[in-house]
Amino acid sequence: AAAGPDAFLLVHVDTPLAVCEARDVKGMYALARAGRLKGFTGVDDPYEVPQAPDVVVHAAEEPPDACARSVLAALAERGFVELGPEAAEARAGV
Repeated sequence: AAAGPDAFLLVHVDTPLAVCEARDVKGMYALARAGRLKGFTGVDDPYEVPQAPDVVVHAAEEPPDACARSVLAALAERGFVELGPEAAEARAGV
């Protein structure tokens, strides 16, 4: 398939920086804050919020499975994946 605007889904995982740092099990944010890791997005390199994402998930407020369902639903709506009956029922709240 060719690349283009219809060949991908732009997902914005909207999570506050403090939450990202708190969840950082590898200590990358600590290294960046200490100046040992340069060009780290959100610390010494700016983060630019996408202007027109296809999907926005709020990872600090929604459980991971809800975030994943949102992304899968958007992928299904665009024909990238086909959801089985159990996913359609979960989406409908059955």
